[in-house]
Amino acid sequence: MRDPFYGRERELGILKELLDSRVARLVVLRGRRRIGKSRLAEKFGESFDRHFTFVGLPPEEGVSAEIQRRHFANELEKQTHQRSLRFDDWDFLFDSLGRAAQKGRVLIILDEINWMGWQDPAFLGKLKTAWDTHFKKNPKLILLLSGSMAAWIEKHILRSTGFFGRIALDIMLHELPLHQCNHFWRPLEEKISALEKFKVLGVIGGVPLYLESINPKLSAEENIRRLCFRKEGLLFLEFDRIFSDVFGTRAPVYKKMVESLAHGSADQAAILQAIGAEKSGLYSGYLEELVKTGYVARDYTWSIKSGKFSKLSRYRLCDNYLRFYLRYIEPNQASIQQNRDFLPLGWITIMGLQFENLVLNNRQAIQRILGIEPRDIQTDNPFFQTATRKRPGVQIDYLIQTRFNTLYVCEIKFHRDSIGLEIVKEMEKKMKTLQLLRGYSVRPVLIHVGGVKSELEELGFFSHIIDFSQLLKASAGA
Repeated sequence: MRDPFYGRERELGILKELLDSRVARLVVLRGRRRIGKSRLAEKFGESFDRHFTFVGLPPEEGVSAEIQRRHFANELEKQTHQRSLRFDDWDFLFDSLGRAAQKGRVLIILDEINWMGWQDPAFLGKLKTAWDTHFKKNPKLILLLSGSMAAWIEKHILRSTGFFGRIALDIMLHELPLHQCNHFWRPLEEKISALEKFKVLGVIGGVPLYLESINPKLSAEENIRRLCFRKEGLLFLEFDRIFSDVFGTRAPVYKKMVESLAHGSADQAAILQAIGAEKSGLYSGYLEELVKTGYVARDYTWSIKSGKFSKLSRYRLCDNYLRFYLRYIEPNQASIQQNRDFLPLGWITIMGLQFENLVLNNRQAIQRILGIEPRDIQTDNPFFQTATRKRPGVQIDYLIQTRFNTLYVCEIKFHRDSIGLEIVKEMEKKMKTLQLLRGYSVRPVLIHVGGVKSELEELGFFSHIIDFSQLLKASAGA
């Protein structure tokens, strides 16, 4: 039985709009590994008379351009029932595929296209020629190019003069929203507490493949133990697979950058200092690639007065699994390899950072709960103000500035015990240090998991107190 299809209904609907087109369409689908690109493409393929799927081989040692073509030829033979196809040139392979797809409603999926042609500089040019001479002649054909290296796709396809004007749709997949993640506890989702769900999501985030591995009958701790702290667990070796498959020979450099962010956000200078590198366009490019691939976020601060983003920014490890791996799985690899079945003490201590990621990845749900229309938001992001002689520094977990001069100062708080009045002084200090102009309203907001004490609610200090459980409800994604 196939795993249920959750959370990509919107993207699937956008793709299906192309079915009414009277001309062939070329589509790009990108996003990090395990985010559900192949599953979405496969689901889309159910709307076609025929669909052909080809997946590039990971850039491992010994995988040459010839082996990529031979692999493609083998799959082409299986799917089209052709025999003894030449694989010495992409022109011939694409010509053979074009003949097989010249009639009827056809979907062609080239998955992990960044792997497929990475060693052949002529690959994309020949694909473009095949589109012009073969594929687009079938008005009911859709060619879908999918890949994990979003930066590679952007550079070589979306910005390429060869493909200019030919891309009908560009879809970037992100983590599933929390209200969709809740479906993966079916049929027990109503019987399991929001706190237990949070523990799991704090480790794996909204990544579909990881969510599919949840066993709703097991506790959060048991799910984490079997996925992360057994040598057979899906997430025990996942980190190395991600970095070797996606980044190839440059994986060690990317890993160092990610490690520098495991304990919190940092600016570029701090990251380069941590990895022992000098500032250069090369390393800036590496950081940008981590951002476009979806593992790292770049948060820009801004001027409250103008509402415009500053040049100042910090990088944040926005992938919960990567941080959990670096902090708890990797240091215990030897014990895990020796079949010591355990859950490390103190693993819950990083859940504050993990909770921030979950909230920031679901900021639209927060805005809906606060009753803020998207058109009224001038700027929103994590906010920081550097210290000067005239003003102290401050950092806001999440700040929303509206065009009506209202600031929603959001404190994102994970606490194992109920939150009490002590948070008020902390918030008052932050709000006081903001450099505000006359005429601005400030509304403090608490977003929490773990509960709040009654005296805090009764005080009425916060304009809104949002419980994590609200983000798991379908109404949060309405």
